[in-house]
Amino acid sequence: MAKLRTKAAMTQAQVDRDYATRSKVASAALAQPTSPAADATLSDHARLIAASLSDQSISVSLLTGAVRLFEFLAVALVGLAIYLAYVLPVEGIALRYGIPIIGGAAVAVLLIQTADGYTIPVMRSLTAQFVRVLVSWTLLFAFFAVAAFLTKSGAFFSRGFFLAWFAIGLAVLMTFRFGLTALIRRWTKLGRLERRAVIVGGGANAEELIRALEAQADNDIRICGIFDDRGDARSPAIVAGYPKLGTIAELVAFGRLARIDMLIVTLPLTAENRLLQFLQQLWVLPVDIRLSAHSARLRFRPRSYSFVGTVPFLDVFDKPIADWDGVLKRAFDIVFASFLIVLFSPVMLATAIAIKLDSRGPVFFKQHRHGFNNELIKVFKFRSMHQEATDHDAKVAVTKNDPRVTRVGRFIRKTSIDELPQFFNVIRGDLSLVGPRPHAPTANTGTQLYNEVVDGYFARHRVKPGVTGWAQINGWRGEVDTPEKIRNRVAHDLYYIENWSVLFDLRIIALTPIRLFTTENAY
Repeated sequence: MAKLRTKAAMTQAQVDRDYATRSKVASAALAQPTSPAADATLSDHARLIAASLSDQSISVSLLTGAVRLFEFLAVALVGLAIYLAYVLPVEGIALRYGIPIIGGAAVAVLLIQTADGYTIPVMRSLTAQFVRVLVSWTLLFAFFAVAAFLTKSGAFFSRGFFLAWFAIGLAVLMTFRFGLTALIRRWTKLGRLERRAVIVGGGANAEELIRALEAQADNDIRICGIFDDRGDARSPAIVAGYPKLGTIAELVAFGRLARIDMLIVTLPLTAENRLLQFLQQLWVLPVDIRLSAHSARLRFRPRSYSFVGTVPFLDVFDKPIADWDGVLKRAFDIVFASFLIVLFSPVMLATAIAIKLDSRGPVFFKQHRHGFNNELIKVFKFRSMHQEATDHDAKVAVTKNDPRVTRVGRFIRKTSIDELPQFFNVIRGDLSLVGPRPHAPTANTGTQLYNEVVDGYFARHRVKPGVTGWAQINGWRGEVDTPEKIRNRVAHDLYYIENWSVLFDLRIIALTPIRLFTTENAY
């Protein structure tokens, strides 16, 4: 997408004041969120649209990253194959060829990137990308020729190797790009490369934004509907051809059902109180939240904006652990969960035998828990209660000396051995190794459900729940019998979500075994 640099003349004081306004909006939404109306009733029209958006869209950043990786590997492997077939039989092992093979593959990708060869509009056009690939590939070998001349190293390399690599590498790249074009066109037709967006706030501002987006040649945003609390003339039922689907409370329910990528708030920045009310309700959804800056007279620093063509947006919240971060975390989960299953297999086998010897009933049981985006999942656990007392919905929290818990159950609950089968949930993709612990839908402090105690409770479901988490290693595990305990647990969960990194996950995993034996309220 093109980047627009604002040229509006502003004083530094104006810039700082505008930036402070944006920060205040985001901070207040984090500090004072309200619980979403999970029971909001959607209209039949809204439900129909939500159902049509149930298919997962394809992340453009993941797609273009995968294309870069494939072309790097393809070019490098072609060079290696030619070396093995042509150079090795004549010259024997010559490690010097590794420099142009690996370096050339990297420079080729860089040149194609510089020529915008990894943008969706170019990859959709066969002619556009053929020209870019041909020019980039030719420039790479022109660079090789100049480098060989200046360093007088031409005699140390086979000219046949470079000629063959140029011809075969170009053929491989062109063939791949031909297939890629067909695939991109198909996905574009199906709407899988679009960012699905909902407009928050109707009326003239929304119409102006929609017209501006429609005027962009490379617009990848698909407007799925409009939500607004106003029901008067300021917010008509149809805006620029798009229907109003409901209120803001209903938008939260809609977001749970549909695969929405972005919420665009079209209210002016001067409507600060109303902006805060909207954001306090919406930040619990696992989506990007943007403020439309198209019609705003105030301007922030250029780096504060993201753009669709020349249409500016202010980034308020980003979907956590998205795109390549999500791929990295998923790979981390699969590798470590597989290792831990093998490592703890003797413990799990011994636990299964002990459970069977201690009480009647199955070794495992499944319990309903809240997962990503409030979806219900079934987590695996070793049975720690007597069969007739097993609570699959966790309606009654386990307390100290609870008679429902077996002798073996007390030990495996205290040490969290009962949670080990959840490594299989990680392999399945229901859980992550590290994340907010999944709670049962009916979990309560004795008098109130968790979401009734903690404002913004459902924001912890913006990422996959985990087998262990930041709250647990800080002592907030086990029985939750007071509002203060669940508030502290949620606060730690939200801190983890906002500060996630692979190193943070490794730290939590490393500390988990130590913390298991220092927690007093796990029964």
